[in-house]
Amino acid sequence: MEPTDPAGRPWNAPPPPPVPPLTRGADVDLRVSKRLLWVGGAAYPLQNIARVYTLTIHPRRKEAVVRFCKSVAITLAVAIALTILGAVAAIGSEDVGGGIVTFVWYVTVAGLIYFLVELISVLTAQSHYVLAVETSGPSTAVVTSTNREHLNQLVGYIAHAIENPEAEFQVKVESITISPRNYYFGDNVNMYGGTGNVGMASA
Repeated sequence: MEPTDPAGRPWNAPPPPPVPPLTRGADVDLRVSKRLLWVGGAAYPLQNIARVYTLTIHPRRKEAVVRFCKSVAITLAVAIALTILGAVAAIGSEDVGGGIVTFVWYVTVAGLIYFLVELISVLTAQSHYVLAVETSGPSTAVVTSTNREHLNQLVGYIAHAIENPEAEFQVKVESITISPRNYYFGDNVNMYGGTGNVGMASA
């Protein structure tokens, strides 16, 4: 049996990654226990992990501008077409035609405001340095931190846990949520989190 230290870790195991100062919202556990990697409430068998690495994800600003222009063009085209139809309907009934046109432009203005807010949210978004844990299946767990060295240490510690069945550790991290369509993630992967969002953890 491999010798262990008083804490039960193998003598050749790397030291646990330091726990950074916690801030408000630090409510996610990143831990390895009984051959499972837990990221919050999601569990990933260590034997299914294909790659652990770090990268910087950047907002898709160019795509956001293009998407905004396309959305505005389509919305205005539809609004103009419906306005013409409303004008034709007004020939038979002025009240009906006027009501259709008013409704169309109320919806159009609301849509344009939504597209503008979405554009601003992407243009003002920050880049994140992240640690990604890809599995042999379609899922990927992601954690992020302003401290790159901390993420690099976590890469080594997770790699050690993959190679050593007895290894266990736990750190507390902070959760954030972003939309995957607004960020470059490098590989085409399904990210950990709810529908349309990436559940991320910030240490």
